[in-house]
Amino acid sequence: MSFIKLYLAPGKEHSLKRRHPWVFSGAIRKADGEPAEGEIVEVYSSKHEFLGMGHYAPGSIAVRIISFEQVEPDYTFWLNKVQQAYTYRKGLGLVDNPQTDVYRLVYAEGDGVPGLIVDMYKDTAVVQAHSLGMYYAREHVANALKEIYGDKLKAIYDKSAESLSTKSPVDAVNGYLYGESTGGVVVTENENRFFIDWETGQKTGFFIDQRENRELLARYIKGKSVLNTFCYTGGFSVYALNAGAAEVHSVDVSKKAIELTEKNAELSNHPENHEAWAVDTFEFLKGKEERYDVIVLDPPAFAKSQKVRHNALMGYKRLNAEALKKIKPGGILFTFSCSQVVDKYLFNSTVMAAAIEAGRNIKIMHHLSQPADHPISIFHPEGEYLKGLVLFVE
Repeated sequence: MSFIKLYLAPGKEHSLKRRHPWVFSGAIRKADGEPAEGEIVEVYSSKHEFLGMGHYAPGSIAVRIISFEQVEPDYTFWLNKVQQAYTYRKGLGLVDNPQTDVYRLVYAEGDGVPGLIVDMYKDTAVVQAHSLGMYYAREHVANALKEIYGDKLKAIYDKSAESLSTKSPVDAVNGYLYGESTGGVVVTENENRFFIDWETGQKTGFFIDQRENRELLARYIKGKSVLNTFCYTGGFSVYALNAGAAEVHSVDVSKKAIELTEKNAELSNHPENHEAWAVDTFEFLKGKEERYDVIVLDPPAFAKSQKVRHNALMGYKRLNAEALKKIKPGGILFTFSCSQVVDKYLFNSTVMAAAIEAGRNIKIMHHLSQPADHPISIFHPEGEYLKGLVLFVE
């Protein structure tokens, strides 16, 4: 099989030689054809030295590399990619684990497959392609999942319609690539139970990346009052209820999210200690007195591009300042950012500015990130999107 060749401008090959998987459009000097979106292309240096092959897309990131070697991207290629990801998760103790049956199986660049996400919910795999090239490869991915999991896999749900660009030339429709399901299941995470609806929920249905941070929260909340903001399905709330919190309040602007949170709270050991409101977090915090021992701030990405980063930082500062004003002396704040363009140093500085504005003295108890099933390739530091702090508020 032959592929269109792209040639880089002189000096633009260095990042690929360091195995960074992105080729920016400005680095390309010429092509020996006109690749279509989603097509596999080969990338060469200005001296015609092979550098890698990947999926082409119009826009700033023109190529996402899937191999730094010349290969045939057939079923065997994709099977090996998924098998490597599976073997890694098995080594983490996530496969066939009765205490935790929800985990991320494939994490894009972290697993050498830019644009592909696969999450496991008990016996169902939910696949999301974030690029057209990965969307075209989804049948290979589905067949690889069936071969690897065998009878343990009951269904594969493709949820790419929501993750592909609105300018995509294909009219993607969410649906089952294999098997069928009722569209929801109760899963277990560190022995905490959650109802997951991948068909209608955000992302693939659950924020798996906070698993270890939720477990950390459980250490600190016995007998305490807890506020969980931007709660979505109530992950932190359920952990708090099961760990003996005296009172847990959940807040999210989405009424549907609150309904899911209340449903999950009913699965906890102490649903009677829980209340929830469908209201904007900033509005909820207004006028509140110092009444919470623990506050969780886990907002959606305030910035998805460098252009709006400044406004996002102002949003993070305002949010953290309001929370710091409302937390009891001796309280603990769990605060997060999942904005990729806001690195951990910038986030820490923003939280410091919020503490100055609130007039509270704080100590850093923990630096937080994403769990090991969301691996960060050392060649692609951009994969570290989740950052967080646990703060002791004097």
